[in-house]
Amino acid sequence: MKILYATSEAVPFCKTGGLADVAGSLPPALAAEGAEIAVVLPLYRRIKERFGDQLYFECYDYVDLAWRHSYCGLFSLQKDGVTWYFLDNEQYFDRSELYGYMDDGERFAFFSRAVVRMLGHLKFWPEVIHCNDWQTALVPIYLKDDGVREERLRTVRTVLTIHNIEYQGRYNPYILGDLFGLDSGWAKDGTLLMDGDVNLLKGAILCADAVTAVSPTYANELKMAYFAHRLEGIISKCEYKLSGVLNGIDMKLYDPETDPRIAVNFSPRDMTGKDEDKAVLQRMLGLRQEPHTPIVAIVSRLVSHKGLDLICEVLHDMMELPIQLVVLGKGDRKYEEFFHWAAQQHSGRMAVRLDYNEDLSMAIYAGADLFLMPSKSEPCGLSQMIAMRYGTVPIVRETGGLKDTVQPYESWRDSGNGFTFTNYASGDMLYVIREAVYLYKDYPDVFGRLRQRAMQCDFSWARSAREYLGIYAGITGRHWPVAGSAETSAAGENAPEAVEAFAVKNVAPEAAEAVHAEHAAPKDAPAAEEAVPETARRPAVKESAAKPKAVRRKAAAKPQTKKKGPAAKEPPAAE
Repeated sequence: MKILYATSEAVPFCKTGGLADVAGSLPPALAAEGAEIAVVLPLYRRIKERFGDQLYFECYDYVDLAWRHSYCGLFSLQKDGVTWYFLDNEQYFDRSELYGYMDDGERFAFFSRAVVRMLGHLKFWPEVIHCNDWQTALVPIYLKDDGVREERLRTVRTVLTIHNIEYQGRYNPYILGDLFGLDSGWAKDGTLLMDGDVNLLKGAILCADAVTAVSPTYANELKMAYFAHRLEGIISKCEYKLSGVLNGIDMKLYDPETDPRIAVNFSPRDMTGKDEDKAVLQRMLGLRQEPHTPIVAIVSRLVSHKGLDLICEVLHDMMELPIQLVVLGKGDRKYEEFFHWAAQQHSGRMAVRLDYNEDLSMAIYAGADLFLMPSKSEPCGLSQMIAMRYGTVPIVRETGGLKDTVQPYESWRDSGNGFTFTNYASGDMLYVIREAVYLYKDYPDVFGRLRQRAMQCDFSWARSAREYLGIYAGITGRHWPVAGSAETSAAGENAPEAVEAFAVKNVAPEAAEAVHAEHAAPKDAPAAEEAVPETARRPAVKESAAKPKAVRRKAAAKPQTKKKGPAAKEPPAAE
């Protein structure tokens, strides 16, 4: 299977957020599963500066965008079994930053246009183009628009991944032709028009053959007005082609046993290095040298949707607990000023660094005991996975990917890999922080087992890659067996059922009905097969799905008390 992955950023070439981590890790994982994969992204200035001597010039061509006729160079680089393509145009991409310019709409319209027009210059013709967020949302639209005139473009299927639906690419509809080179009919028929604006993400959701969100819970949340930023109706309309695929992390990069970025290495089998990393972190940040005091860490952008309002409300109560608090990040001024003030009030017990430093963040992941992430919304989140990998137990709110990756600690059966709360309420957050500190201080053996379970979680990209390959197979009509996977065996044994189940979720309703009719008919009735639309015929691929969580006791079921401290809580189950 031939896949072209289109993205506006990717590690190690350029990064501003989590999209770069995904784009840098998923394609190599797909290649490891046997897919032929290439990635295309803009040739930014920072890429030229760092990797210019490694780039191979393939060719150049001219790309038409409305009235503009612009040069586009094509460069390539081979890395990790993946061909990385870079589209060059100095007018658009030779800048100090990746985003934040007034002409971002034109810049990424050119990039999307160039992706489509340069397909003939690549080493293979892709069966699937996998797009990401609004920066590449025009690719499925241009494929539809040009496909009316060019038959071979109609063979290319598209997948759109929504990493954060808050950013949609909204523009004045009167510049549709002049800026994007599209006919006004794209707005008049409602494909691109929403709330009086051209909405690129909406158009991509409607035009793509499959839509994915970066976690199963986030995929469900996108159907709700609270999370969908006005697109809940479109998401619900396209529910038949929506899937949630949980992101992963690079398990080799984030490995405490071999990571050269931390002071002392350790592993689940030998945790002594974790204690030394904690001491190093305390010295580094000027905290008191207290080995038995838990360090609660926050590594985050300091913005509202990360749940910082909850922390501000109860910080005084938090600091009454026997803890030390570490905050690393930058963002909104009001949060920066608050944490700077709070650190002065709790000298020796609280440290704040208002920037982002990769080395310091790794020292925090390795040296802290608890990781606080009370997000109001979190499509997937990578920080909680990294924290668990380094034995730092997460405390999270149950939303998006946080709910999918962190299972709450249950004392009655000694299970779970972290602490969670459901309501967006500071009192609920404070309750579970007290529970975590209580467990750490009074039941170190139980906390140690909890930490071990967190470290042993599998967040590798191999799982995600297999799910994406199933989605690609579904929209292309190809059978893609994944060697050694249980899904493949099950699909092979129950092929008709697997085909129907996959089609019902991933094709239009009328096509799904045709698939049902095909498998309901006797095997010796060829006429039934001929009646099935070509796009509705699906391979025997069984859709991957996360195992349902065990039913757990909620915080509301716990005894209520106004007392504070360990005496107010039920002790953990006997070891």
